[in-house]
Amino acid sequence: QVQLVESGGGLVQPGGSLRLSCAASGISINGMGWYRQAPGKQRELVAAVSSGGSTVYADSVKARFTISRDNAKSTVYLQMNSLKPEDTAVYYCAAGRRSIPVDYWGQGTQVTVSS
Repeated sequence: QVQLVESGGGLVQPGGSLRLSCAASGISINGMGWYRQAPGKQRELVAAVSSGGSTVYADSVKARFTISRDNAKSTVYLQMNSLKPEDTAVYYCAAGRRSIPVDYWGQGTQVTVSS
């Protein structure tokens, strides 16, 4: 059974940092990544990393967020620095057969950036 377990969300002040983690089990995967969905908006890709280490980022998070993965642990991380109020959203871990993953989803973790 496929399972993606997320952790690391929370409340942080503008300019602060958070680190999200997502551990996958029960599947053989290529891409792992993070999406986010803010209230009233569509879900959007934040960042993704392939099994070979190739990464892709949304323009809005480049130079602030870093995605990485530990293939031995089937775990993906999202280091978020210089957080802004507009980063507030539910963040979803995703995994799949393609480098931009869409096959499997985590339950979501809330990230709130507010003073």
